[in-house]
Amino acid sequence: MPGWRGWLLAPLHVLALATTAKSFRDNPVLGSAWLNRRGLHIARKRLAHRLAEHRRTRLAPALRPEDIAAFRRDGYLAIPDFLPPALFARMRDELFGQETPAREFIDGYTLTRLIPLDAGTLPGLPATARALATPRYRALHDYIGSHRLPPHRFVQTVFSGVRDAPVDVQSHFHTDTFHPTVKSWLFLTDVPGDAAGFTYVPGSHRPTRRHLAWERRVSITAAQHADRLTGEGSLRIEEARLARLGYAPPRKLAVAANTLVIADTAGFHRRGISEGAACRIAIWAYARGNPFAPWAGLGLAGAGGRRIRAFWAAQDLLARLTGRGNGWRWVGLRSPATPPSPAP
Repeated sequence: MPGWRGWLLAPLHVLALATTAKSFRDNPVLGSAWLNRRGLHIARKRLAHRLAEHRRTRLAPALRPEDIAAFRRDGYLAIPDFLPPALFARMRDELFGQETPAREFIDGYTLTRLIPLDAGTLPGLPATARALATPRYRALHDYIGSHRLPPHRFVQTVFSGVRDAPVDVQSHFHTDTFHPTVKSWLFLTDVPGDAAGFTYVPGSHRPTRRHLAWERRVSITAAQHADRLTGEGSLRIEEARLARLGYAPPRKLAVAANTLVIADTAGFHRRGISEGAACRIAIWAYARGNPFAPWAGLGLAGAGGRRIRAFWAAQDLLARLTGRGNGWRWVGLRSPATPPSPAP
């Protein structure tokens, strides 16, 4: 960013090094080829992973030892029959039995619908609120995300094959960011093997030496990368390269309803490729704390209230002012299973 604006914003760009900032394109310090050739990006990544392990050690006593062992090995957990059957049935009936203002986005052959589970909806969903308050649900998010941080939660419906188009951007192998972070799906419906099941590269939450060498090379030119999302810090990778980085083959998860899939999405993952039209419905959650904080926090910040709605309102206002939106829009009342409108 040349000229006086670059000098004016330079202190902010430098301060962003100590935050979750990841975009090589938007921050000329993070995107500097000279600095990344000398190891800036890899130094941030290594430090963030060391601090996450430190925080996880403090959070581990709240978890079952077998969950910790499986997560440390694979980078994700798939826990069937997560909720008591009666509670799961009440929650599912509750969520499917009403229509709520929803937000949708279409990309490639996929339409994604989100219904927020927050202060605007949870008071009318007592079984859902009870299910999401179970100690194990919260402890797993804290540990894998390495922060005591309430996750943002939504009912997420993914309709695959809604139009004749290439796969969506989430169907390419990628990392969400440079530091450990958590996403989860508590599935309300079965996800068969030919649907868009969550796909993860086991062990890729632990960067190998070859992974770090690859990521260093990508970081040097990422600010000018042809792939927009790579330039924004969510690095894309070809499936054929994964084995060369020393990882096991990807696993596409076929799961039954009432399975919780929870993962460190700093590892390589993607939305699975669907064979024809398919639909999966889950309670989707995510949380992302400051990767450079030495402490796990008190669990007081994070999701809650109507923060995500305020963020969406700001995005929509910016889209109206600039004429450039991100594709998400409110579509009126929907239930999670309402069929999508015909796609263009």
